[in-house]
Amino acid sequence: MKKICIIDYGLGNIRSAEQSLKRIVKENNQSAEIIVVKNAKDLHLTTHIILPGQGAFASCMEGLKTIPGMVEELSENVLIQKKPFLGICVGMQLLATEGKEKGNHKGLGWIAGKVIKIKKKNSIKIPHMGWNTVKIISKHPILKRKKFESYFVHSYNFVCKDKKNILATCSYQQDITAIVGKENIIGTQFHPEKSQKVGLEILKNFVSWNY
Repeated sequence: MKKICIIDYGLGNIRSAEQSLKRIVKENNQSAEIIVVKNAKDLHLTTHIILPGQGAFASCMEGLKTIPGMVEELSENVLIQKKPFLGICVGMQLLATEGKEKGNHKGLGWIAGKVIKIKKKNSIKIPHMGWNTVKIISKHPILKRKKFESYFVHSYNFVCKDKKNILATCSYQQDITAIVGKENIIGTQFHPEKSQKVGLEILKNFVSWNY
């Protein structure tokens, strides 16, 4: 049986993600258990890893570091053992080399790039909040649609060094990175757990994903 873990480091929308995953597993008769992990060593018990995120880049990175061995165990399980990994919102941004929110802060560095403030243009509001159209530009096993609506809440944009790591974008009077990916790693700037049917489809496909 697959074991899908959601990492609880005090800065993610754990409850909503957990409920959504349990719902899709039940409705689709998927053979999977959803667990919330607070201890780094428990990552070895899992087959898939989800890192949610909410708030500031630096706070989320510090939250991971405060759990003894978490960053190291994440690297072992994701980069060495190649377990499927999904980062959500700031959980996606932490994949970058650095984040530039209120200073320069080192990220996990799994996907080269930087997280910068969305450019203020004309009358657009920051944060970028609400529904927007996501356009897929590169195929991926968990992405079955070419275009769909998803729910965003963020003020910073992940600018990838290598454009091939950008799997999808959305427009906000500028290109916003909506999905990043590299090998067994994928991240969504939007919240699939808040994106109704299409978001649940993405979570369902992630649970089924065997890298």
